[in-house]
Amino acid sequence: MSDRIRSLIRDIPDFPKPGIVFKDVTPLLADGPAFAEAVDALAGRYDGRGIDRVVAMEARGFILGAPLALRLGAGFVPVRKKGKLPHETIEETYALEYGQDTLQMHRDALIRGHRVLVVDDVLATGGTAAAVARLVRTLGAEIVECAFLMELDFLGGRAKLGDIPVHSLLRY
Repeated sequence: MSDRIRSLIRDIPDFPKPGIVFKDVTPLLADGPAFAEAVDALAGRYDGRGIDRVVAMEARGFILGAPLALRLGAGFVPVRKKGKLPHETIEETYALEYGQDTLQMHRDALIRGHRVLVVDDVLATGGTAAAVARLVRTLGAEIVECAFLMELDFLGGRAKLGDIPVHSLLRY
């Protein structure tokens, strides 16, 4: 993976609140060849591993998950916040720093035995990814790995994923 990908992720101090340094991926997304390189770098890891579905959470996970699914010849499954999906859903509620949130996935999105790659842009505290993993497992699918464009190591998100393998292109 090139240094160019890392160089296209900019730091935004004090966003969304004081003391936070937000990792902004929009410059990477705006650079077509670099964005393709990032998707290809992730896809190359999963070629030949029999991925049936790529499951990604809104909203930035969709940006990576959809092209990754296409590249792998897999289906794409969106995970959304409560009330956004039109068909019968399953849901998982998880803790946030202040309060909780609920994610939903269509009940018929996965079947027992599907090999799933869970994708998001950032692994931070791990709460969202862990909630998605519980949804996937509820439907009987197998999680091959959780993949992220970047991981914020100092927040310890990997620990919340337990025995699920994790791969991140960039680590901070």
